[in-house]
Amino acid sequence: MNNCKYIFVTGGVTSSLGKGIVAASLAKLLQARGFNVTIQKLDPYINIDPGTLNPYEHGECYVTDDGAETDLDLGHYERFLGTPTSQANNVTTGRIYQNVINKERKGDYLGKTVQVVPHITDEIKRNIQLLGKTGNYDIVITEIGGTVGDIESLPFIEAVRQLSWDLGNDCISVHLTLVPYLSASGELKTKPTQHSVKTLLEYGVQPDILVCRTEHTLPKDLKEKIARFCNVDLEAVVEAIDATTIYEVPILMKSEYLDKVVLKKLNLPTKNEPDLEEWNKFLYGLKNPNKKVKIGLIGKYVELKDAYKSISEALIHASSSVLTEVEVVWIHSEQLNENNIAEHLKNLNGVIVAPGFGTRGIDGKLIAIKYVRENNIPFLGICLGMQCAVIEFARNVLKWEDANSIEMNGSTKHPVISIMKDQKNIENYGGTMRLGSYPCEIKEGSLAQKIYSNTQINERHRHRYELNNDFIEKFNKKGLVNSGMYAKENLVEIIELPKHPWFVGVQFHPEYKSNVANPHPLFISFIQAAAKV
Repeated sequence: MNNCKYIFVTGGVTSSLGKGIVAASLAKLLQARGFNVTIQKLDPYINIDPGTLNPYEHGECYVTDDGAETDLDLGHYERFLGTPTSQANNVTTGRIYQNVINKERKGDYLGKTVQVVPHITDEIKRNIQLLGKTGNYDIVITEIGGTVGDIESLPFIEAVRQLSWDLGNDCISVHLTLVPYLSASGELKTKPTQHSVKTLLEYGVQPDILVCRTEHTLPKDLKEKIARFCNVDLEAVVEAIDATTIYEVPILMKSEYLDKVVLKKLNLPTKNEPDLEEWNKFLYGLKNPNKKVKIGLIGKYVELKDAYKSISEALIHASSSVLTEVEVVWIHSEQLNENNIAEHLKNLNGVIVAPGFGTRGIDGKLIAIKYVRENNIPFLGICLGMQCAVIEFARNVLKWEDANSIEMNGSTKHPVISIMKDQKNIENYGGTMRLGSYPCEIKEGSLAQKIYSNTQINERHRHRYELNNDFIEKFNKKGLVNSGMYAKENLVEIIELPKHPWFVGVQFHPEYKSNVANPHPLFISFIQAAAKV
């Protein structure tokens, strides 16, 4: 295909309608028809990336193979499409302005007055088209963060307006809106959608397709009303009714012919029906389990479940593949102590200690790990969760009472977790951690080798601290073995307790590489072990 096509997805009325899921679902349907599709997210905040954002501010920070710290929606894109994203798939206002200011400082604008239009909008347009020009894609879907009417997103909407003229028939706009139901009157109301589209029109953007979030089925006459008042075809008013799982949304969008309408408007062929056999198989496994397990997820952000989005989704992927329903029990690590730990964990089939940073909630994580280690409950520690497992073992098995990470205590005599050499002189915290995909060599005969069925793997990372190699020999003698290493720098990547039914800690983030088509083997094995308890 000679020309890359562009689809812009905007949202109106309210936030959290699910633009990312709609964009990912549309991309999945187009991919299932044989098109080469990718998705990018434009975020209107001034941070360069989400890497320095507190999870309470923006949920999970998702990391790509090339080491980009990105919006959590990129996780949805990868989980639905099964293809990796990159730094080019997530662009923030901060990065746009940084690029423009850097160009101005170098004199690239030849003394011109630098303005939002054309310089900022030109930079936005350049980033939008970068994937289309360099990635050999048939279709690039661009999700615009925020809600139409927000001041922050105005330059992005203006860039969409300009590209609509520049690209002509190679570009369409999809607007996600809300059709609320008023229980007092028993009516679905279209006025919020009308006003949202009116706001878009004021900015010069006419949506080609309206995707309407709703709790109730939209009758034909209501769709006709929306079409009439919003200047769109009747077939382009698409119902997006609430689903029991986000993974049903592609099926619902297919039943509404969203992909067909999109292809028609882009003048692309529709001869191939979407091949969703694998997707439907996944949904069948998800809805027809033959056993159930309760998994405790221990972290300090559990009141905001988006902080651990990739972990909870990885559990869903794995649960379908082994026909096991997973009930996640969210446990705040700050609430755990020696007196209540048994009450919280005794009825669980497995425990995950989540990643994170800082000292808050560490004591609760250590108490939990001691309990699962001594009571033979399957355990998976991820990043900081793995480091906590090392600290707990050092304190309670090796009897080094002051053992700690130097992140928590820089003066400990037993710094079993130490800062990486290349991190010691870091002053700027944004984008400077060990980020992205690195190889790991797994020991023959280890549990890790059995799980992966391989001795050479690649996993994604996001950390500054590592197991201190000075203590490895003493750990090994007491039964805590390092079964995975990054050979180039001799960094420990995986630990395990061979005498425990299932006890694994990983320095990397396996949840970032799990998707519908390829559930991650660590989560599969963990759930299988939990089902035996």
